[in-house]
Amino acid sequence: MKITRMRVPVFVSCPTNLSPEQEASARIIMRHLNKNKLEWRALGRSDYPRNLPLREVLRLIKHCSGGVILGFEQFKAPAGVHRRGTSKEAEPDGPIVMPTPWNHLEAGILFNQKLPILIFREPGIEGGIFDLGITDVFIHMMPTPGMSREASDDLDTVFQVWASEVRHYYYED
Repeated sequence: MKITRMRVPVFVSCPTNLSPEQEASARIIMRHLNKNKLEWRALGRSDYPRNLPLREVLRLIKHCSGGVILGFEQFKAPAGVHRRGTSKEAEPDGPIVMPTPWNHLEAGILFNQKLPILIFREPGIEGGIFDLGITDVFIHMMPTPGMSREASDDLDTVFQVWASEVRHYYYED
């Protein structure tokens, strides 16, 4: 008799189109999910919409026990103005980089469902769900293939703690 190993589903907010460097980071996340017996579920990657995409995200998240937000750069502008026309108007120090707006929508849904959330961001990604202190969720830098052994060990610990919360939600709630 073949025993099928069940994996706990977690929703991953990640753009479909990534650069090779971003794909390498996403693979690191996927390896950690697999190592912790968790299943990556995402619209456009593991699941494809039958209805309107936002409805599909809601449907998919209802069947998950945790969420991961991957704040990859999806837009870059060399310059801009923050809060234009207000007393707080300011020019940024460098280029403006933004993640997919879906990161914010999907994070809000995960937060509303009271699911354990793990957030990663690339350098320069800020605002919304990526603002420090906006939630009780710690925001981590995106892992990279060249990270130090110490950073890799720290990432293992982050995933173990979060995966424990995900399993608790799955089995208790």
